[in-house]
Amino acid sequence: MTSRISHTTIDCQDAYALSNWWKKVLKYTDDPDDRNEPGDQECLIIPKGEGHRILFIEVPEVKSVKNRVHFDLRPTDRTRDEEFDRLLKLGATYIADHRGIHGPGTGWVVLCDPEGNEFCILRSDAELAEPA
Repeated sequence: MTSRISHTTIDCQDAYALSNWWKKVLKYTDDPDDRNEPGDQECLIIPKGEGHRILFIEVPEVKSVKNRVHFDLRPTDRTRDEEFDRLLKLGATYIADHRGIHGPGTGWVVLCDPEGNEFCILRSDAELAEPA
């Protein structure tokens, strides 16, 4: 027998606000059978169709150290740098730039969401397919 990951859970201060922010980032939606409402202490977001689900749960503690687990985002319809600009406009905070770390056109950018959870933006599949 094996297990599968049901969803990823993110502890946070405001489950509704953070789930709404990530819905914009990932183009996710609420579960139609359990819509998220202001004041909800648990908010689940899901992709349109099949895929990875994310649950936001309110906890009393504030984030205090670097995440041990984080998302690596790969843009689907734009470049890494275009996605970087889009997410900054949505309210992400710039943390570190590792673009070009392994040569021209490589690497990633580290950002954090409105509650300080780090995540990375990788190059898109189209960029990876380009000749070096």
